[in-house]
Amino acid sequence: MNITTTIDGTFARISPCGEIDFDTLHPLRAAVDALPLRVTDLQWDLTHTPFMDVAGLRLLFTPTSGPECRVTVTGLRAQPLALLLMAADVNPTVFDLCCLLPDIPPADLRPAAP
Repeated sequence: MNITTTIDGTFARISPCGEIDFDTLHPLRAAVDALPLRVTDLQWDLTHTPFMDVAGLRLLFTPTSGPECRVTVTGLRAQPLALLLMAADVNPTVFDLCCLLPDIPPADLRPAAP
């Protein structure tokens, strides 16, 4: 897996290229751990991530280096998005997509399913 990290002041973007699974979790965690303490806004760019299993959920929903660090995701492809939506449907308290995907309205503001 190739991992590109871009840092601009307090903002960091981590862009993995490849699948996120148990085998790639450690290098991705290492990329987060290597971020400077000044980073308060971490964005995962998953444009080049076609597949993510439960390891991806652990990666995205485990607190990062500091409690004040905001984590968001961009570039979601079909399978990783489906996994996130399924996890949020099963346990919306643990898998709060409103924080991770700020463009998605809270569940109580979404129209009811037909």
